[in-house]
Amino acid sequence: MDKSTAKALRAASQKVGRLVWNHSTHISGLIPILERLCQHDGIQTVTPGVIGRVKGHCPKMQLRVSVPIRGGYKAIARQGKTVQEVFILTPLTQDQLETAIAIAMKI
Repeated sequence: MDKSTAKALRAASQKVGRLVWNHSTHISGLIPILERLCQHDGIQTVTPGVIGRVKGHCPKMQLRVSVPIRGGYKAIARQGKTVQEVFILTPLTQDQLETAIAIAMKI
């Protein structure tokens, strides 16, 4: 194995996901969770989406997987009466992604 191949393998194993900042507003406390999620192996891109209001009240931050999309999953973040879509591109299964989200939320 030559140096360039070894360097490429090392870079691929240490690659972290990318957090896309395409909106100026986010749910309070969501960005640190998403940054920790990007550090997990297998997470390629995390994109926060549209913010909305809901009738129900969720006192603590929740991030749960909603539906599969092409190349990953859509998740829903909720806190208080605010909800925000989060798009996660990953080859992980839904169970593996839910585990990664749980780890990112506990830290």
